[in-house]
Amino acid sequence: MREFERVVITGGAGFLGRHLCARMLGAGVEVVCVDDLSTADDAQPRGLRELAGRPGFHVVEADVSRGIPVGVDIDAVFHLASPASPADYTAMPLHTLRTGSAGTEHALELAAARGARFVLASTSEVYGDPLQHPQPESYRGNVDPTGPRSMYDEAKRYAEALTVAYRRGHGVPTAIARIFNTYGPGMRAGDGRMIPTFVRQALHGAPVTVAGDGMQTRSLCYVDDTVRGLDLLARSDVAGPVNIGGPEELTVRAVAERVVAATGGRSAIHTVGASPDDPRRRRPEITLARSALGWSPEVSLDEGIERTVRWFAGRTDVPAAAASNPDSRQRAVETDIPAEVER
Repeated sequence: MREFERVVITGGAGFLGRHLCARMLGAGVEVVCVDDLSTADDAQPRGLRELAGRPGFHVVEADVSRGIPVGVDIDAVFHLASPASPADYTAMPLHTLRTGSAGTEHALELAAARGARFVLASTSEVYGDPLQHPQPESYRGNVDPTGPRSMYDEAKRYAEALTVAYRRGHGVPTAIARIFNTYGPGMRAGDGRMIPTFVRQALHGAPVTVAGDGMQTRSLCYVDDTVRGLDLLARSDVAGPVNIGGPEELTVRAVAERVVAATGGRSAIHTVGASPDDPRRRRPEITLARSALGWSPEVSLDEGIERTVRWFAGRTDVPAAAASNPDSRQRAVETDIPAEVER
């Protein structure tokens, strides 16, 4: 198993990145967090301030698509940088594509120059609206290259191809993690993804809104389990791709019901129009992660939701849910958009 003294985490100020930074610091690893804060709200700077008090934590504010100004020796590069919420990547399509292309190349060049392990945080979105279920790593996907999610999907697909090219052509010890819906404390309350949207609405006693008929399925993984999977992958010699996600499949309506129950059961569940390009089914096949990494999720969905609700309930800056008419809400903020990541 690989041992690390110092690592770089791009996108380290985001949701998934901050949890990974904390895990590395807890293991005695020095962390260089690189982030441009382009999708930050107050939760990110506050989270960085909390980490800044820990020994061995350093922040470099930089846009990875323009370069990664890190000159020290490192043992690993975790490339997490990317807008992850549809509300963000649809607002910044070119930035998303540049981060996945030029940003990934800069991260790979850094790993190559330092002889470091490289881990790409890819996404289940590379499978698109899957025609094979559950999705094994061998499935090539059903992705629309010109659809409303194309800037994110294709950026990640290109990043995977670039990662493989550096491994085959330059001998860089790379790995690819395909991350499925991840949730937990530290998510931005208003970023539009499923769990924070449901929790925010339920905590305010507002109707919880699900897209379409709510029968589309998702598989959720608590953030601690996801970052543990990334850590295990980085320390292994596995190239991947490796699916990292929860194997339990639930309908979006069932997820909403569990969130309502965890907050005291006051909210009704309302439906709104279906989201464009919304995958109907999503569940990872995690046999490879189990066999090659010894990884599988440990936190149950009910426990993870309870922890997440407690975290949101303890904050004073969670915005109120929208007015009682669910159809008046911004659909991009109220649909079950995928929470990879990852940020």
